[in-house]
Amino acid sequence: MIKATVYVTIKESVLDPQGNAVQGALHSMGFEEVSKVRIGKYLEVELDTDDRTEAESRLKAMCEKLLANTVVEDYRFELK
Repeated sequence: MIKATVYVTIKESVLDPQGNAVQGALHSMGFEEVSKVRIGKYLEVELDTDDRTEAESRLKAMCEKLLANTVVEDYRFELK
């Protein structure tokens, strides 16, 4: 079994209104040192295989088809 961690983030070229709202809230709470916040997703996936090459291929397909909107989001994953 292979465990994977998937990180999905908004592309740098795309505005992040949710991140801006969190930054504003942090500033209002006295955390003025926060210069930028970007919001993303964190996923843990367990794959019933021991083949790392197959796992990478399947994870890429999952990200491209469902887990990330590749028009506005980037993704990366780590296998454990």
